[in-house]
Amino acid sequence: MSDFLISVIVSTYNRPDALRVVLSGLLRQSDRRYEIIVADDGSGAPTRAVVEEFAAKSPMPLHHVWHPDDGFRLSAIRNKGILRAEGSYLIFLDGDCVPQTDFVARHRMLAQAGMMITGSRILLGEQLTTRVVQGLPILDQGPGFWLVQRAKGQANKILPLFFRLPDISQRQVPGFKWRGIKGCNLAAWRTDIEMVNGFDETFTGWGHEDADFVARLYNAGIQRKKGFWSTEVLHLWHREAKRDQESPNRQKVLRRVESRETRAESGLDECRRQMS
Repeated sequence: MSDFLISVIVSTYNRPDALRVVLSGLLRQSDRRYEIIVADDGSGAPTRAVVEEFAAKSPMPLHHVWHPDDGFRLSAIRNKGILRAEGSYLIFLDGDCVPQTDFVARHRMLAQAGMMITGSRILLGEQLTTRVVQGLPILDQGPGFWLVQRAKGQANKILPLFFRLPDISQRQVPGFKWRGIKGCNLAAWRTDIEMVNGFDETFTGWGHEDADFVARLYNAGIQRKKGFWSTEVLHLWHREAKRDQESPNRQKVLRRVESRETRAESGLDECRRQMS
């Protein structure tokens, strides 16, 4: 069963320069048993042009799902990506997170029945990000380059670039823990995602739709493993949106953890009906 098809769902919004780098990384994967779904939250023509360029040269299937720009609707476009995907295992990746060449292979190695994976990231600084989107081949750089970037504060960590840990027991997370949930690098089995009705589209504005997704999977009996020292992506710099810790979205997640709810209020089923 190790040859199951993986669908990498890349969410993006009006950042074609970053998306170009991410898709370049995906086309260099050592594991070739996967497809790419670009889940586009209403971007304009430049993003479409990048997707069409890469679709024309990708040896793997590459599809583009899009809906009109009507504010931040990440959950909705991810659900559309899920419905377009054909894989039995889904990896969610943000369009500004560059995967290393063994990214798909490492996720496959960690995949396990009854488990989801929350991956991790290496944060790149503004100056290094500018060089990357201007053409610096970031995946081809060696230890000397990365030591300099770490010293300059242009990378928050570098050791996971050169060392990999196996599927050790320390990866498993007991209970529901908010820490370490990264929607930019997250994986789960399609059957489990269907069971919880995908992402909840009632989460409006930016923030916590990823934690809600993980919480409902946990409530449904799906345990969590961390992808540290294995699945790190290079997260290109951008200004962080402020995430209010007392926001309605956060409070909704806390209520769901307490109530043990599993299904999204408006998720895959509702998305499927709207698209039919």
